[in-house]
Amino acid sequence: MHIPVWLALDWREWVTSLKNLKLDDIQTLLDRYSALGPLPGILLPVLEALLPFLPLIVFVVANASAYGLWPGFLYSWIGVCLGAMLVFLISRWFGRRYGERIRRRYPKTERFFTWVEHKGFTPIFLLSCFPFSPSALVNISAGLSNMRLHTFMTAIILGKAVMIFTLSFLGSDLHAMLHQPWRIAAAVAVLVVMWLGGKKLEARYGADS
Repeated sequence: MHIPVWLALDWREWVTSLKNLKLDDIQTLLDRYSALGPLPGILLPVLEALLPFLPLIVFVVANASAYGLWPGFLYSWIGVCLGAMLVFLISRWFGRRYGERIRRRYPKTERFFTWVEHKGFTPIFLLSCFPFSPSALVNISAGLSNMRLHTFMTAIILGKAVMIFTLSFLGSDLHAMLHQPWRIAAAVAVLVVMWLGGKKLEARYGADS
């Protein structure tokens, strides 16, 4: 199928503009559609799950700045979890039809899928806690594996809560953060505690497997 040149260029420009979204752009968008209530704040993280090149961190910070710490955190959390579940279910549907073919074609991936299925909670939880982890890859890999939905969602809900609250806490008042560096120190402390807790979980699950 031949795609017109003008359409291809428009698509590239659209993708480029989305990639270059800034905090002010998102806040302007949220203000423009404020009559829709929390819907824009929820839909933006859902969209990021489907289009992972979008800036999730900017969405989360913008939500916290526009709606306030707790509402912004809640809307981002709901959106991220819904988006992760949607990608997981799409990948699961795809995996039921082509999963075995993928494993036979790429036998080296068998070990990876086995690892995810047996220790899926811990790596998914840990990766979900960090804002720069490859969330799309995690969601797709979990969907293609035999991991149960409730195990995946438990790890996502808990892990994303840590990550999103940390970003929301920092982004709810950007001006205050410049004059209160303890906010940054608190966020770093949360990440350290999260890492130590994740190591304990990893040791526990490793002993059980």
